[in-house]
Amino acid sequence: MSYVESIKTALFIFPIIAFLFTVPFILNQYHKYGSIHKLRVFIVYSFILYMMTVYFLVILPLPKISEVTRPISEMVQLQPFAFIPTFIQETSFVISDPSTYVKALTENCFYTVVFNIFMTIPFGMYLRYYFKCSLKKVAICSFLLSLFFELTQLSGLYFIYPSPYRLFDVDDLLMNTLGGVLGYFLMGLFTKLLPTRDKIDEDSLKDGTQVSGLRRITLFFLDLFLCIMITSILSFTFGGGNLITWISFFLYFVVLPKMMNQQTLGSKFLNVQFLYPNHWMIRQTLRMVFYFFYYLFLPFHLLIAFTYLKDFLMLEARESILLFCGTLLFLFFFYFIHILVLFIRKRIYYDYLFRITYQSTIGESDLK
Repeated sequence: MSYVESIKTALFIFPIIAFLFTVPFILNQYHKYGSIHKLRVFIVYSFILYMMTVYFLVILPLPKISEVTRPISEMVQLQPFAFIPTFIQETSFVISDPSTYVKALTENCFYTVVFNIFMTIPFGMYLRYYFKCSLKKVAICSFLLSLFFELTQLSGLYFIYPSPYRLFDVDDLLMNTLGGVLGYFLMGLFTKLLPTRDKIDEDSLKDGTQVSGLRRITLFFLDLFLCIMITSILSFTFGGGNLITWISFFLYFVVLPKMMNQQTLGSKFLNVQFLYPNHWMIRQTLRMVFYFFYYLFLPFHLLIAFTYLKDFLMLEARESILLFCGTLLFLFFFYFIHILVLFIRKRIYYDYLFRITYQSTIGESDLK
């Protein structure tokens, strides 16, 4: 497998990793800053893609287990700078003949060393720019990253293989560390052209003083998820039933906000506060009842109604499946429209009905 195929593998798997990472990333950003900065998104996700690519370049191609038979002693090279005599011996390089210099630079023995340097240059750049690491930390982290890769190879991909299928080479440690250090200095050439990490954080906090549509959507799903989790815990402890569900919703959406300065557990985590003009408890209770019927009772009983309708119409299997899929599509698009409205307008019709507004708790103290 060539380097290009390793990169293709990383690009193929990246969407899956990005999908799994997105929810924790969104929650972390709203908890810490109250907003999601576009440049931060690009930096973080490109860093993930870079780390995945480097990892696949290190471990791929994977040989067959039956082909890995060499003992560990033959797969370890502990002499520093062993690549220099190897380069002289195995390439066409002749120090007294300048005409051999260019050709030697194109041969495998040379570009393997160069590749190990270039592989970690972006790592050093990321560490200096976004993670604000000093030169010392960059050197240490680059060495540890390289050591992780070398031990991965030495362990036979975490003992999946009976012995190493690639050489543990101390020169790789040195070249990877050098690449990280070079990346640190190279990033210094671009620091004046890019906003600093502190500037990104400051802009994020400023944007976080307003509750965006995506933040509202995140709050809605987080509150619903936490409330359902509480309902599950209480049902497991005291037994199921509608009464437990009502108690759970009342505790989560009314009692806890009363104790937590008009915030649920979800809104507290996302730095959002509910504001009502008057009669806070009454409006919050009505909002809780509405949430229960609108997002749980209605879709659940609509699916139950499908069962009765199927039996009443005496539909065949194929027709029943089509009706069921149609019901699910209707529910999906019905609630998807709500998500679009929240994303665009930040408030939805029942916010106006209950006269609720959402205020960010990111304040001046956070901006300092």
